[in-house]
Amino acid sequence: MENAPAAAEATTLDPRELAVALMDISADVRRKSHEGTGVSALSNGAFDIVRVIESNPGITVADLASRLGRQLSNVSTQLKELVVRGLIIRKHNPADKRYVALYPTEESLGIKTLLETAWSDALGNAASQLSAEELKQVQSSLPALRRLAEILSK
Repeated sequence: MENAPAAAEATTLDPRELAVALMDISADVRRKSHEGTGVSALSNGAFDIVRVIESNPGITVADLASRLGRQLSNVSTQLKELVVRGLIIRKHNPADKRYVALYPTEESLGIKTLLETAWSDALGNAASQLSAEELKQVQSSLPALRRLAEILSK
């Protein structure tokens, strides 16, 4: 029974500690990733919109707002800015002109690739300072983190 507390400890998670660590990592990676890329920074809200549209081409404005948990009017305002910047295309549904489908532009997809590379570089530089054991821990946690992301996106 000596291992019971260790087993229980291994299956518990401090969601607050995880959330804070993930938010800190995300903020620092985003900040560092724009350095030297020539990409003008987007607000977090606009950036989230672009990422959802890139992952769900053809999504409607209402579905986008719902997925982000935001007011339709706020999302529409940010979409106008993204269309003007050439990052999003709005296409009316030919079957029902009331519905607008949203698509990323080639420029948007190019920026995504550039930023994902910069994120990778920022994390790679930080990871190079971890011990071999820490690297194994981070690598082994990736499937669970991907699953958490999948669950949270619903």
